[in-house]
Amino acid sequence: MDNVVYRRTKIIATLGPATESPEVLDRLVKAGVDVVRLNFSHGSAEEHQTRADRIRAAARANGRFVGVLVDLQGPKIRILRFKEGKVKLAHNDDFCLDADLAKNDGDRNQVGITYKKLPEDVKENDTLVLDDGMIVLQVKSVEGNKIHTTVVVGGQLSDSKGINLKGGGLSAEALTEKDKEDIKTAALIEADYVAISFPRNAGDVKLARTLLREAGGHGGIVSKIERAEALENIDAIVDASDSIMIARGDLGVEIGDDQLPAVQKRLIKIARNKNRVVITATQMMESMRENPIPTRAEVFDVANAVLDGTDAVMLSAETATGLYPVETVASMSRICRNAEQQSKAVRSTHRIDTTFLEVDEAIAMASMYTANHLKVRAIASLTESGSTALWMSRISSGIPIYALSTQERTNRKVSMYRGVTPVDFPVIKNNDHATANRIVIDVLCKEGVVKDGDLVIITKGDLMGTGGGTNAMKIVRVGDMPILAD
Repeated sequence: MDNVVYRRTKIIATLGPATESPEVLDRLVKAGVDVVRLNFSHGSAEEHQTRADRIRAAARANGRFVGVLVDLQGPKIRILRFKEGKVKLAHNDDFCLDADLAKNDGDRNQVGITYKKLPEDVKENDTLVLDDGMIVLQVKSVEGNKIHTTVVVGGQLSDSKGINLKGGGLSAEALTEKDKEDIKTAALIEADYVAISFPRNAGDVKLARTLLREAGGHGGIVSKIERAEALENIDAIVDASDSIMIARGDLGVEIGDDQLPAVQKRLIKIARNKNRVVITATQMMESMRENPIPTRAEVFDVANAVLDGTDAVMLSAETATGLYPVETVASMSRICRNAEQQSKAVRSTHRIDTTFLEVDEAIAMASMYTANHLKVRAIASLTESGSTALWMSRISSGIPIYALSTQERTNRKVSMYRGVTPVDFPVIKNNDHATANRIVIDVLCKEGVVKDGDLVIITKGDLMGTGGGTNAMKIVRVGDMPILAD
């Protein structure tokens, strides 16, 4: 048991054509996926429902909980299509983005655009970046619905590539009419998280939450940080969110790739300090779309995100359309485990000088302080909402945290919290604390987590089954339950 290494950082895998079969989904669960992402930029509501049903069935078959994250498409700011499918642009070429051009009429001189208000948002000398930075255009002039540009960085440009304004400032609403309909689908799927694309401020986040609740959904809201404007309002956006995603593709284009490392570290720190979950995303294992092993740079990228304290690392095309989806998850899991063995990953001064406002938060912090200064094998949190486990997970530690809940919804939600393992827990009649303690230890023993003589911290409330009621911490030595029971 002393040689068991627990992975604390969670892995999110995007589902797609490469992961359609139940057999592949079963292997993904066995490889260690914690949350799956359903990309609503593609596919129908029926396809997404089927994928959610299949991954939950695979998780149940393996005795695990896997969360479902619905990722809304957001505003489509893209070029339209070329007559020949692609063109070659050279440095200093003239090129026009024309909001009035027909969908398929693009050529080497011009192309249509999906976002018809783009000519209103740009001006002379602005820089437009296409295809995640592969093509760079400088605006010469705007005439009506035509944006006349000069090619600064040329290359091959193909259909439907994205457009970003360097420095930000596009006025597109974060939630489109399609997104508002898709939120209803997310509620029907019982999504554990819903990610909104391109939020500019806290108002965008609050609107998404309101629409989800009105549709009957209970999932958390993930704000994808991919606009320069979002960084200007980051504190309010994080406060309004349950989680943030560092979407490094569009964000890097808007602020410059050289700024990304420092911004990533800052965003992870802000989220953790505010007791929010943070996801690091985009091209983390990109080469594994076609290769069975990652590059050294990708290994370092994932490891650095782990050391910075991210809750989760996310895979996109690597698992949705790549050749090695299962191998990618397994490889990422190994990288995370090894990075977590570094001393930086198990030390924390989080909130050490802070006054707590809630009793359950104080219990969570006291438990982690005790666990890190006493030879404790595991922490078991009996929780209805998952809040106590979330607060615990903000503390860097090598000690496994088990969230034991009677609520399947809670167990799926905590699947994204760093260092927290969800475990199904039976309803305890008559608030019998002695029975609850014994069942906790029995569950941990069956999981192979503890053995006789090990110390375990148990947190729970006087009224078990009541959310927000955690008010007690108990230290139990395995094997001594008849003596130490309440």
